[in-house]
Amino acid sequence: MKRINYFTVILVTIFLMSVSASATGTRTEFKAYEIEELDNLYMGKEVRALWTLRYSLNEEPVTVVKRKTLEGTEYVVHSKFFEVSYASTADGFGTKEVRRAWSDVPKKITRAVINDEELARQRIITPNKVTDEKALGLIASYLPDLINDGYTHLLN
Repeated sequence: MKRINYFTVILVTIFLMSVSASATGTRTEFKAYEIEELDNLYMGKEVRALWTLRYSLNEEPVTVVKRKTLEGTEYVVHSKFFEVSYASTADGFGTKEVRRAWSDVPKKITRAVINDEELARQRIITPNKVTDEKALGLIASYLPDLINDGYTHLLN
């Protein structure tokens, strides 16, 4: 009888631990998103366009700034807690760190939120040239994978 009680306690404990672990992991599906172009803003001569990207109505949207560079076009994603750049160059379209001059978030905070391994995996998402629409779709699709598990609540 005692053996059954210990076994039951162990099973219940394991079950409760797995439920609480999945509740704090907050890795959810980010299939739905909304992109809105912002108009009538003075953006300076380097900035070509500006969009907001939102996965949930509960959270602040991230801002995507299109900038022309000598190498091509960069789409810089800005949030209060992280920044990352997606570049469209002769090599293709993929991630890179944000230039210091364009950065507002301390690098230490961005490094805590952004997954370095995933950043390296996304260096080249596609070798093809992309339009703004395609670039924004790729950013919306791949950005959630860049965020470390403990910080996904920043998007949803």
